[in-house]
Amino acid sequence: MLVLTRRANESIRIGDDITVTILAVTPGGVRVGIDAPRDRRINRMETVVAVGDENQDAVQASAGEGAEAALLNALGRARGA
Repeated sequence: MLVLTRRANESIRIGDDITVTILAVTPGGVRVGIDAPRDRRINRMETVVAVGDENQDAVQASAGEGAEAALLNALGRARGA
């Protein structure tokens, strides 16, 4: 892991097409701006973990209740049902 120190309004460049800029540093957190092409997916890690957990739950459920029922169950959870 590369560890860098940056202050507000300083940036780092990743490859040729991604720039990460520190927008603000407060006691509550750091605001980060990411300039990247639209075809690049950028996700918060907690979202990635939550989706992975949901996928794992769906796979486990499909082993016990059949693939169709598991898919319907997962879709219901995704819609907030």
